[in-house]
Amino acid sequence: MIQRDLYLHQLVSYMWDGQIKVITGIRRCGKSVLLFELFRDYLLSQGTSAENIITIELDKRKDVKYRSPIALSSMVEAKIQNSAQQYYLFIDEIQMSVPVPDSDLPGEQVTIYDMLNELRGYKNLDVYVTGSNSRMLSSDIVTEFRGRSSQIHVYPLSFREFFAAAGGDKRDAFDRYMLYGGMPYLLNLKEDRQRKDYLAQLFNEVYIKNIIEREGIERPDVLSDILDFLASSVSSLTNPTNIANILNSTKRANISPKTVSSYLEYLKNAFLISEAKRWDIKGKRYFQYPNKYYYTDIGLRNARVNFRQFDPGHIMENILYNELIIRGYSVDVGVVLDRRKDQKVQKEIDFVVNQGDKKVYIQSAYEMSHTEKTTSELDSLRLTNDFFEKVIMRRDIPASFTDENGIRHINVLDFLLGKETIF
Repeated sequence: MIQRDLYLHQLVSYMWDGQIKVITGIRRCGKSVLLFELFRDYLLSQGTSAENIITIELDKRKDVKYRSPIALSSMVEAKIQNSAQQYYLFIDEIQMSVPVPDSDLPGEQVTIYDMLNELRGYKNLDVYVTGSNSRMLSSDIVTEFRGRSSQIHVYPLSFREFFAAAGGDKRDAFDRYMLYGGMPYLLNLKEDRQRKDYLAQLFNEVYIKNIIEREGIERPDVLSDILDFLASSVSSLTNPTNIANILNSTKRANISPKTVSSYLEYLKNAFLISEAKRWDIKGKRYFQYPNKYYYTDIGLRNARVNFRQFDPGHIMENILYNELIIRGYSVDVGVVLDRRKDQKVQKEIDFVVNQGDKKVYIQSAYEMSHTEKTTSELDSLRLTNDFFEKVIMRRDIPASFTDENGIRHINVLDFLLGKETIF
């Protein structure tokens, strides 16, 4: 079984906090396994009796009757009322619960959220839920429980998790990870064709289908074209107007920037992509546009372009962005103005990473074998003219070092595997 210690520790830290624990994340990233296998095993190892862990899987025939919130609540209360023992309630696929008429209030309905908020009041019950599909994204579940929930957001496998499960040579493993990404089920597949087919199937049969059904998408072709565009230009600056102009020019899509903006929001809400805003390092403000978009899983990005456009520099930047987010950092794209030679030129720092009052500037460079590339990466960092630490993540060095300018050069594999840190 793949270990997800980062998320398991989060679940443990939220135990008995009086809130409903909501596990969110892109579909098929391992939310159910985390709750029903890893966390359950942890509780059992700590002496919790299996009889005190109430598990409900609303997508399974055995639990269909509990899709009624009242039936579910009645069953749970029968177990925990008048008991001094502690109980845990796990509910998977919560969106499959069906509202039922409220017998006390004619015309009103009782929802799963009503009943769980009541159950939350029992001091001997700790509640955990997960689930998402076209009817309800996991982000919606958080909204329903706003102010009454603790969120654990799960991502596809990080490289550290992937390598711990896959083993072998770390360089070969990273090459495979750059190509196929970290969707957990891929580790069960032995052939490249199987991996490619699985990722393509996720897009066509799960993600796109769910978004179209949920949002009532009128132009599935445009949604598909936007995904293709973002995959082809990953780590590049863009905005809804630019995307609309390109689609109208190349695809004759006849689509407005407003529609593109809405479709981008749908993709973000489904956790397929993330948006990184640009931060003016000197002006201390955000730019409205353009911004960068990264795929939540690099394998999904590669599947979107049929594994043809393999730019290791951009792919590594996407992987780094996801890693920084997984670690809980705040991440922006940095902009610094070069006023030398009587000109004003905006230069980019790939990531401005914040953790509380700590800040690090990071450039992502797959390799720096050319003088021009080296000068470009170093220039942007030097132009900040401040005391915050500056880092270049590299694939082409055997070990990390600090140069004569005080800039740290970190081997990206050592960072991803936790052997090097930035804070």
